[in-house]
Amino acid sequence: MAKLSSKTKGVFYIILAAFGFSLMSMFVKLAGDLPSFQKAFFRNFIALIFIFIMMLRDKTGFVPAKKNIPDLFGRCFFGTLGMLCNFYAIGKLNLSDANMLNKLSPFFAIIFSVLLLKERPSIVQIAGVCVAFAGSICIIKPGFDNPEVLAAVAGLLGGAGAGIAYTFVRRLGSRKEDSKRIIFWFSAFSCALCLPFMIAGYKHMSALQFIYLIFAGTFACVGQIGITRAYICAPAKEISVYDYTQVLFAAALGFFVFGDVPDVLSVIGYVLICGAGVGMFVYNKRRTA
Repeated sequence: MAKLSSKTKGVFYIILAAFGFSLMSMFVKLAGDLPSFQKAFFRNFIALIFIFIMMLRDKTGFVPAKKNIPDLFGRCFFGTLGMLCNFYAIGKLNLSDANMLNKLSPFFAIIFSVLLLKERPSIVQIAGVCVAFAGSICIIKPGFDNPEVLAAVAGLLGGAGAGIAYTFVRRLGSRKEDSKRIIFWFSAFSCALCLPFMIAGYKHMSALQFIYLIFAGTFACVGQIGITRAYICAPAKEISVYDYTQVLFAAALGFFVFGDVPDVLSVIGYVLICGAGVGMFVYNKRRTA
């Protein structure tokens, strides 16, 4: 890829990340009705091994700057809660529905950047958040007659947890905290948090389920490394919109592997959320041009 422009490399890596995270979601769903804590532990343990090897190779230190520890804890704690909610949603919903609700995280990040970073949102950002949440209502379809509403709300909370976590990541990035160190401590924290709950509620796994979780962890690493490299190659304002290819990958995998067919309301929700995301991308690009 030496002859490619930085932007082209960034687009390639962010699409690779989207594909990796979609495959991670697929294997998490294929693992069946295992507890979310059990799925999350194995997913993060594999990631921990990969990132540990990378840090040794690159001679990256493991100890964060003292001033960054509170933000690193926030990233780890809320990221883990978001992941657990997302895994629960993946197990109960169509793959594309669960992934779409998780894609609300950038809009939650706008909300929490106001609360945590004291940033002032523009009218366009407020409108984008409103449109995105209207889309989420179409997917959730709230009502007592909807048996999947609890899982859909969990998916929404998963997006919220990721949004808070990304807000802390932004602040850590502005303080020059190494991205591999952030990933390492997130994976280690998640494993430590999930381990006692996994032991208490451990459910016997078949060899096939174990293999699925190994693949889930492997493709989570592909996604994490891909998105990290993407934003090294190019700024978010130029490539972030391509992250929505994950919705297409998830829809295709859901259809061909699980026979998932989203209903009309869900499709409307996808259009609203993706439309809001594309609108925000165009707005941010023009504002920083």
